[in-house]
Amino acid sequence: MELNFDKLNALLGVMVNELGAAQNAALVTVGDELGLYRAMDGKGQLSAAELAESTDTKERYVQEWLSAQAASGFVTYDAATAKFALSPEQAAIFAVDESPVNMIGGFQALEAVYADRPKLAHAFRHGGGVSWTDRCSCMFCGTDRFFRPGYKANLVANWLPSLSGIVEKLERGALVADVGCGFGSSTLIMAEAFPNSRFVGIDFHAPSIEHASRHAKALTNVQFKTARAQDFQGSGFDLVTMFDALHDMGDPVGAARHIAQSLKPDGTLMLVEPMAGDSLADNLNPIGRVFYAASANTCVPASLGQEVGAALGAQAGERRLTEVLNAGGFSRVRRSAETPFNMVLEARI
Repeated sequence: MELNFDKLNALLGVMVNELGAAQNAALVTVGDELGLYRAMDGKGQLSAAELAESTDTKERYVQEWLSAQAASGFVTYDAATAKFALSPEQAAIFAVDESPVNMIGGFQALEAVYADRPKLAHAFRHGGGVSWTDRCSCMFCGTDRFFRPGYKANLVANWLPSLSGIVEKLERGALVADVGCGFGSSTLIMAEAFPNSRFVGIDFHAPSIEHASRHAKALTNVQFKTARAQDFQGSGFDLVTMFDALHDMGDPVGAARHIAQSLKPDGTLMLVEPMAGDSLADNLNPIGRVFYAASANTCVPASLGQEVGAALGAQAGERRLTEVLNAGGFSRVRRSAETPFNMVLEARI
């Protein structure tokens, strides 16, 4: 076959960009760990020497780091002064932990992806999965840190109000289970917002539950328990929530069935899942690219490491998710809210 050099050069351009992104991902986490982004926030223009002095780091390394960040568009360079600055938009993504668009957690989770690559290659060749319990610990920290800003921005303000009558129940006092809660960020956000309600965070990963319990602070309306989604204890819940977790489970139908049984007759399941269309063609876009890669690296291996191993994947789509919920006993499912990264499904028995 003859090469089409226009297509070849276009693809080579993409690959150069990919290599730069992959190389710089490690530098992003270094910059976060050493406080380089935070030290630049609101400080105006800084030289490499000034940034190094303020962060107790070495100037030569900082100069090269700043150059790489500037080439990536992550910091701004002024050739006239030979200094660097962080714009408000760059700060929102890299420096401000409470920003709803902070993306550092996604880079942090990549460290686990590369650390666990041999396990993934083994699973590709021999089958089976890579259990969540066998992942490098930075996967848990990075995953929580990646999703938490979106939850803080949308959960109380947009997602819960999109459900029929739920905010009123929570304000009066409701019983809520947050299944697959991980480090508990979603549980704690709800518990702080609705002090009259009681919340139980549930996850099968004991170290995550221990972390969540330590961060519950003085909240008296929340507790965390280690249990599986398909057989956790408790019933009479007004609301069950699941955040970016169902597609990772080995037996999502079993989880949905047990949740349906744990709800009051008029109870609600709020399912938050990655945004996706119902076909591969629908998802061939930048967001789908991120989620398919995360799915291949993490989500599908996690599911295949559990019983049943349904392996829904992070781009299952609303139609497939609705089929799972229907099979679990939910007869009414609708999309109640969405963001560029998430869809919110309301499910009732």
